[in-house]
Amino acid sequence: MSLGAVLTAIVTPFDDDLAVDEQAFVDLMHHLAAHGSDGFVVCASTGEPSTLRSAEHLRAVELACRNRPPGAVIVASTGSNNTRHSCRMTAAATELGADAILSVTPYYNKPNRRGIVAHYREIARATDKPIILYNIPSRVVLDLPNEFLAELAQIERVDYVKQANNDNLALVDGLGLYAGNDDAFARVLDLGGCGGILVSSHVAGDQMRRMVDEPEHRAEINDSLRELFAAMFVTTNPIPVKAALNLLGHRVGGLRLPLVEADDAETAPIRAALEHLGLLDNVPA
Repeated sequence: MSLGAVLTAIVTPFDDDLAVDEQAFVDLMHHLAAHGSDGFVVCASTGEPSTLRSAEHLRAVELACRNRPPGAVIVASTGSNNTRHSCRMTAAATELGADAILSVTPYYNKPNRRGIVAHYREIARATDKPIILYNIPSRVVLDLPNEFLAELAQIERVDYVKQANNDNLALVDGLGLYAGNDDAFARVLDLGGCGGILVSSHVAGDQMRRMVDEPEHRAEINDSLRELFAAMFVTTNPIPVKAALNLLGHRVGGLRLPLVEADDAETAPIRAALEHLGLLDNVPA
């Protein structure tokens, strides 16, 4: 069963004082739902969880669940390198009404395989919702090979993987496959996977929806979005997507240190990609 094909890893908007802007968060969620998103992954890396307090993190999950657009799926990202903390956050997000849990590979500690298995067994005990594994070696150092992912799929409720290692992109027994990188979205759909947990859908959601609904045009649409996909990762995510949203008139604010706003050199390709797609045509100067 799919949780939806276009899941947007939603940014966390901040106000001028870098406090969470709750109304902007809700407004953005409804805008994205009207432009192709089936659901939202809350407080994944795009949502800056590393600089959110636990209370802010869970409040974002609560806001999403209470204000969800009709039919939208809410996935709470609750993983960390502290198993006890991950379990507490997972249980709390489940209680708040999340439909599924995204859980990243424990970072920095560099646990061995037995430790990773034990980690996910504990998280599975903390919820009755589906769990999406998140394999992103570029951020966590460790890579989970596909044969190990298949082993983790034997844990009850471990049902999906967000695969952000394009070299390992393949269907895995027991797991629904989600693209973890925007440029792999079309390939995952072609493989028969579930879809993607995406960043570019913040600004090109309608086109990415068409990639699901119009498979005969998928390759053409994917090619038309390559410049945008590259621009969204011209520097560390979510710096570019917040810059893009602000250029488009959405109130998402800045970033909490140690992340900083895009400079002129980084903003230039972001603006160019938006202009190429005609997305800035109706934005007031």
